[in-house]
Amino acid sequence: MGIADDAVEIRAQGWRTLAALHGLIETSLERALQAGHDLSVVEYTVLDALSRQDGWHMRMSQLARAAALSGSATTRLVTRLEQRGLLTRILCADDRRGIYTELTPAGSELLAQTRPTHDRVLTEALAQAEATPELAPLVDALHRLPAAR
Repeated sequence: MGIADDAVEIRAQGWRTLAALHGLIETSLERALQAGHDLSVVEYTVLDALSRQDGWHMRMSQLARAAALSGSATTRLVTRLEQRGLLTRILCADDRRGIYTELTPAGSELLAQTRPTHDRVLTEALAQAEATPELAPLVDALHRLPAAR
């Protein structure tokens, strides 16, 4: 095995470690959010992304990127959340092809109720990962990241 092969293996191991950490966190969040609030992780992600926008709305394409979903999956998700009264769609006034998605008061309220559960479970999952030797260096790196503004 040459140096180039070693570099590929190191990157592959790093990717596997990242995927393991992501899986641990997502599974913990999914269970807690579903059980306590009837909300999936991706639904929470959409509500959270919308809450962080000026005017509380985003174009569907922006929302797809924020939730790491395809356009069609985002449309289906938005339809489900709209049927639950958690968000609404608005036609863009200056571009009739553009559609904005906006958080409703009910969506904002559910997010406020859900956020403490999300934050608690995330903290617990990271603590669990930190106690796992293979995941501890990645958790340490996450803790050293500068806080987003």
